[in-house]
Amino acid sequence: MPTDYYELLGVDRNAGDDEIKRAFRKAARECHPDFHPGDAEAEARFKALSVAYETLSDPERRRRYDVFGPEGTPNGPAGGGPGFGAFGDIFDAFFGGDPFGTRRGGGPPRGEDAETIVELTLHEAAFGTTETIDVDLPGPCDRCGGSGCEPGTHPERCAECGGSGEVRQVRRTVLGQMVTAGPCFACGATGSTIPNPCTECRGEGRVRTARSLDVEVPAGIDDGQRLRLTGRGAAAPRGGPPGDLFVTVRVAPDPDLVRDGRDLVHSRRLPMTTAALGATITVPTLEGPEEVEIPAGTQPGEVIRLKGRGVPSLRGRGRGDLLVHLEVVVPSRLTDEEADLLRRFAEAHGDDVGAEHEGGFFHRIRSAFQ
Repeated sequence: MPTDYYELLGVDRNAGDDEIKRAFRKAARECHPDFHPGDAEAEARFKALSVAYETLSDPERRRRYDVFGPEGTPNGPAGGGPGFGAFGDIFDAFFGGDPFGTRRGGGPPRGEDAETIVELTLHEAAFGTTETIDVDLPGPCDRCGGSGCEPGTHPERCAECGGSGEVRQVRRTVLGQMVTAGPCFACGATGSTIPNPCTECRGEGRVRTARSLDVEVPAGIDDGQRLRLTGRGAAAPRGGPPGDLFVTVRVAPDPDLVRDGRDLVHSRRLPMTTAALGATITVPTLEGPEEVEIPAGTQPGEVIRLKGRGVPSLRGRGRGDLLVHLEVVVPSRLTDEEADLLRRFAEAHGDDVGAEHEGGFFHRIRSAFQ
């Protein structure tokens, strides 16, 4: 499998964002785990493609990749993230330090995560959309390129911690010597100091920046779910890896349709005569109005199911249904002419038309539709 991100996606190094996006979508569809269950090779290729796309679709991470290669990006090599080397690395990943109390070299801290909200209609949430959001977050300083140093100068190794980013103290106790370690305050635990700070960012390596981002919302997303945009959060001080941006989805209520999982529900009130005689009614769907046949003799509470008219699955497999709940409405007041017509109808069927009688026609018809 190619390890070069451009080769992996099948694009050249001058490819634009749209070309990279199209190449990723095409390649990812061919090896998506949902379509190749149990295929370890397809899953590994999909993960590698995802890492490549996340890197090349972000301008800052792409710049670092072009200069330093896979090791210079937060995700590491295109195989699933940075690997573990010695036993100390594994211990540090799980417990925050290795069994011998040593620590890997210091470095700039990671940028802060951020969160924003995007508001969608039911139609947009069902079929997916691309939303442009405005964020105001710390971004890399253009003057120093995020290093925090005045152009032409470089950071120096911290004399206090020797570049490790932490300082140690040895104390004598009744149990013997005890070694404690803590972050170095002289360099902010980065392992380096900046003798000539950038005049634009004052050594921070980042400045407040307003920018617009295009967020691809997948089809089938629901209210309250969140999207994670890796590396789109706040820039880190002095060139560290950026944080992530979390986008919370809010779906506005629809006046005609209510979502229930993948299904949609539409409630329709029908006159008693329509339920008895049958008719063709028009109901709203995500694709627009659709005609539905109401069979003669429809009873209160019946449900008409329109297959495949619901919300697409978030995993891309099929759609839910549209459920039309029918509520039959009985008139609460009748004119003399209407009452006479109903009495004649009842007599033709041999029904008792006594309005006050518990078993009378009017009593029974009202009870049936309550």
